[in-house]
Amino acid sequence: MKRRQILKSISLLPLAGTTLPSIPFEAAAQTPKRDLFSELGLRTFINAAGTYTMLTGSLMTNEVVEAINAVSKKYAQLDEVQDKVGAKIAALCHAEAATVTAGCWSALVLGMAGVLTGMDPKKVAQLPFLEGTGMKSEVLLQKSHSVGYDHALTNAGVKLITIETADELERAINEKTAMLWFLNREAPKGKIQHEEWLSISKKHNIPSMIDIAADVPPVENLWRFNDMGFDLVAISGGKALCGPQSAGILMGKKALVDGAKINASHRSGIARGHKVNKEEIIGMYVAIDNYIKRDHAKEWKMWEERVRVIDKAIKSVPGVTTEVFVPAIDNHVPSLRVSWDQEKVKITKEKLAENLRMGDPSIEVISWEPDSMIRINVFMLQNGEDKVVAGKIREELSKASI
Repeated sequence: MKRRQILKSISLLPLAGTTLPSIPFEAAAQTPKRDLFSELGLRTFINAAGTYTMLTGSLMTNEVVEAINAVSKKYAQLDEVQDKVGAKIAALCHAEAATVTAGCWSALVLGMAGVLTGMDPKKVAQLPFLEGTGMKSEVLLQKSHSVGYDHALTNAGVKLITIETADELERAINEKTAMLWFLNREAPKGKIQHEEWLSISKKHNIPSMIDIAADVPPVENLWRFNDMGFDLVAISGGKALCGPQSAGILMGKKALVDGAKINASHRSGIARGHKVNKEEIIGMYVAIDNYIKRDHAKEWKMWEERVRVIDKAIKSVPGVTTEVFVPAIDNHVPSLRVSWDQEKVKITKEKLAENLRMGDPSIEVISWEPDSMIRINVFMLQNGEDKVVAGKIREELSKASI
């Protein structure tokens, strides 16, 4: 800067006693980040339980968080975001169409609504009051599959009819039957398996939907049920996919997905409150794209090693028995059951879980199942946390030993 420019700048400064404007120094940007968990008095914990909603699901990957932050800086048309992202997800999952929903429950509600209304806006406005509309009003499912999640379907106004055998299913089908619904998690408990269920669905030209909320891994399940022939597939986004916890995916036949979409989002259908913003939609796309590209074999070996570390530490406590296993369908990852001889280790599963929860660090395990044991899932652990979990559980069991 030349001398006379400097003098000119000085002459423009405010007089003494007036306030100088603040200068945005580079150092000002280095303000320490707020620790909101501490500020709000919230307990954080090591998640050795799994991707349960009450435990806030999974942690989003860095790529998902970066995507959410990046797209939050600009506007976009919501319908266009859904259409473009839906097309990408559909291609990845071998489906005709897909849409991002406000979780798996939302996918069930929207899918049911789309089956009932198609693209008819008059029908959209009539939901959930089906009487006198001419719309079909019954959904058939196996009794063993009615464990609570099926209630999502009733949000659209339908009545649930449970059956147990293929013969009962055939007899229950009538002019009111809107859909056949299948809960994949409960497949082993049902008398009708996927292929027979689909065969009956197609024989009567009735749409079928399957709920696979927590049923990846394996990664192949993302397209297995589309390839199998289900008309609609619903999945959670905030479990093993590590997408936004409040997001999910509905995918399947284009006509039905299109029908679901006009019942949702910014429109005034029954799912107006099932809004998904552009950040979650695009974050869900990044999550599923990244998930498919992972080295799944390497990840599985890492989980096995984590289980081995915990298993080795715990089973050395006298009176403690462990079992390494893999759940058949949901949360299909290497896991550990831990039980103990109550005469040698004087602690209940509830008290053990409480001690772990209230310890430092806090640890969550599965203790709410009916058996007298705890269960440990390792696929939500961060690096090094397996050793912490192993040490703390061993410590608590050892203290209770006599």
